[in-house]
Amino acid sequence: MQLKSLLTKIPAVLTVGPTDREITSICYDSRRVQKGSLFVAIPGEKVDGNSFIEAAIDKGAVAVVTEREQVQPRATLIVVPSARAALADLGSEYYGRPSLGLKVAGITGTNGKTTTAFLIKHLCDAVQQRAGLIGTIRYEIGERILPAPRTTPESLDLQEILFQIRSAGCRAAAMEVSSHALELGRTRGVEFDAAIFTNLTQDHLDYHKTMEAYFEAKWKLFASLAGQQHKAGKAVVNIDDRWGQRLISRLTKEYPNLPLITYGMNARADFRAGAVRTDLHGSQYQLDAQGKTYLVRLPLIGAFNVYNSLAALAGAAAIGVDLRTAVRALADAPSVPGRLQPVPVKRQFRVFVDYAHTDDALQNVMKTLRDLGPRRLIVVFGCGGNRDKAKRPLMAAAVESHADWAIVTSDNPRKENPADIIAEVQTGFRNKAHEAIEDRKEAIFRAIALAGPRDIVLIAGKGHETTQEFADHTIPFDDLSIARQAVEAKPVDMEA
Repeated sequence: MQLKSLLTKIPAVLTVGPTDREITSICYDSRRVQKGSLFVAIPGEKVDGNSFIEAAIDKGAVAVVTEREQVQPRATLIVVPSARAALADLGSEYYGRPSLGLKVAGITGTNGKTTTAFLIKHLCDAVQQRAGLIGTIRYEIGERILPAPRTTPESLDLQEILFQIRSAGCRAAAMEVSSHALELGRTRGVEFDAAIFTNLTQDHLDYHKTMEAYFEAKWKLFASLAGQQHKAGKAVVNIDDRWGQRLISRLTKEYPNLPLITYGMNARADFRAGAVRTDLHGSQYQLDAQGKTYLVRLPLIGAFNVYNSLAALAGAAAIGVDLRTAVRALADAPSVPGRLQPVPVKRQFRVFVDYAHTDDALQNVMKTLRDLGPRRLIVVFGCGGNRDKAKRPLMAAAVESHADWAIVTSDNPRKENPADIIAEVQTGFRNKAHEAIEDRKEAIFRAIALAGPRDIVLIAGKGHETTQEFADHTIPFDDLSIARQAVEAKPVDMEA
């Protein structure tokens, strides 16, 4: 693609050098530059892309986009107000604005994004509207499954993935949209057919600082719907969540013409669940939507998964999936890795692995397990390092409110001392029904050792993750695998 053609899509403050160059790729990482690349220098939190301009040119970059005016005789220089915005706009244009050729559902919120995205993909697939998936656990592009380094990729990578999804013959894409991605403009240039809000609870305040700022980041997704040039996107919002109610009020006031669909158990919800029943095999409820009533069967347990399924049904309907077909398809919905995932054990107790890493998520999961009537609920959990410290005692208080015994352990300590994290967590306990075991494997083995007939063990925090991060190294670590080892090592007669 010609550089001059790309430059018509961004507001350049200054352009110095020839613009009739052929661009073979766009890069923001100098290590990926090749001959003919356009290099975009992003000023990051830890690393400034401007420091790598010379290295990018040495590797073959013929043009550089930057926010800094400078003398650059070896490549065409393009100075822009925002390098991040330019990267998103350039990426969208370079890959042929791929979101316009797909039905795109974007899911944002603190909890439930991953399950909702998995369910929407499943519902699209069920009506032969093959869908790609972009989220925390993995990226699915046609038959290919790739590891997910980020919940929502950098804007250029996101455009490339959407392009690949469309090229693989998919007609839709379900993607998680994180607050970090919204704050950093990674979804700029993506036009959504549906934007879905699950809920908002305390998390990521190490980054956003306040709940207000956290909410404002989420708001950006819905505000972007009103500015779309080619799609009339729909907002799908959880009416039972207090931040969802605030979002509805603001959308109604600021964008009264924006299509709005609500879901929940509230009588005013457009997609309303009632008569909810849940057991070890799944959930069932009555759905009132679009003037009709349906019986929904879902092979996922818990009220929070009822909400996730409502979000998926409303979101799928918003992008054109037939509701009756979607309801039938939910009965065959896949389990989501690390989301209240049962550990396959033929013993008198049960073990679940879940990604819950906020006090609200823990409350939801533990309440679900409590409703199953266990003799005792034993919970293993920890808090990640270099993240929101304020939630640590809140998580302990949440666990204490439902667990009979808690074991505090390491999650991903990252650059913090694991013992210090555990100590901060323990300040949230009020009674002595807990213990601390720093080594996560040892903690899981201890919980399984304690389990007796009709007990439930919950291993929370890491879910689908297969590594554990420390200050100077990362080790393989899979809660599901460790739990299975612990069960196999436990003598059967110890359950008596």
